Amino acid sequence: QVQLVESGGGLVQGGGSLRLSCAASGRTFSSDAMGWFRQAPGKEREFVAAMSWRGSSNYADSVKGRFTLSRDNAKNTVYLQMNSLKPEDTAVYYCAARGNVYSDYRRSSSYDSWGQGTQVTVSS
Repeated sequence: QVQLVESGGGLVQGGGSLRLSCAASGRTFSSDAMGWFRQAPGKEREFVAAMSWRGSSNYADSVKGRFTLSRDNAKNTVYLQMNSLKPEDTAVYYCAARGNVYSDYRRSSSYDSWGQGTQVTVSS
């Protein structure tokens, strides 16, 4: 099982930026099997961004054009750059790893390793 640790969350004003990091350990790292989800109070966990089995970046419509995935394989780390943040982006953000790279990256049930989450709060 992959061990995942998120960092980079915090409090930011609307229009600001944050970069979340997810450091992986425990087995060989593959960014093609990584994804990001978020969960706000009273809401279900929702898909944010992920690498597909093709290695391409995919984003939820709500964040497309504002969030960007990147990776540093030498550091076994993936990043989520979040720009033009809005109050509705406020949530706990989780990184996750899929054991099966061919599973549906949009479904939380496809992921078997999860980080503890990092809080992102966007004020107006």
